[in-house]
Amino acid sequence: MYTVAILTISDKGYAGQREDASGAEIETQALKRGYSVVRRAVIPDEKSMISEALVRLSDNDAVSLILTTGGTGFSVRDVTPEATLAVVDRLCPGIPEAMRAYSLAFTKRAMLSRGVAGMRGKSLIVNLPGSPKAVRECLEYVLDELAHGLDILTGRNGECARS
Repeated sequence: MYTVAILTISDKGYAGQREDASGAEIETQALKRGYSVVRRAVIPDEKSMISEALVRLSDNDAVSLILTTGGTGFSVRDVTPEATLAVVDRLCPGIPEAMRAYSLAFTKRAMLSRGVAGMRGKSLIVNLPGSPKAVRECLEYVLDELAHGLDILTGRNGECARS
């Protein structure tokens, strides 16, 4: 069983002006697939706060999978990809590419998602879109396969994991 942290990036959510429906959807999807949700938080669209949270969850809390939702669009406040890129050691471009390709079957607007994925130490960080519907679609497509990636990243499959 892998641990999951959920970070909802939303100015309105942080201010209590919007319910965190996307974070709830991530939690539902993760629990359904046997992941253990150990943290869930809502933070504002502030690059430094996002990066700090990702570092803390990865380095201090040793969370296996960090899933973010929100902040991946075109708004000037949408800085989740930049905050993620600032802290990852290695990129995993196939994950967001697969999510966007799959999502294009539902909406052409999937091409506008700027989400990224990468590894920091033994943690995998994946940016998801901000809508609950898009979160559900993306996770239904990739979440089962992420366990295999985590097996390799953490060395559970017998491969030599890097620290």
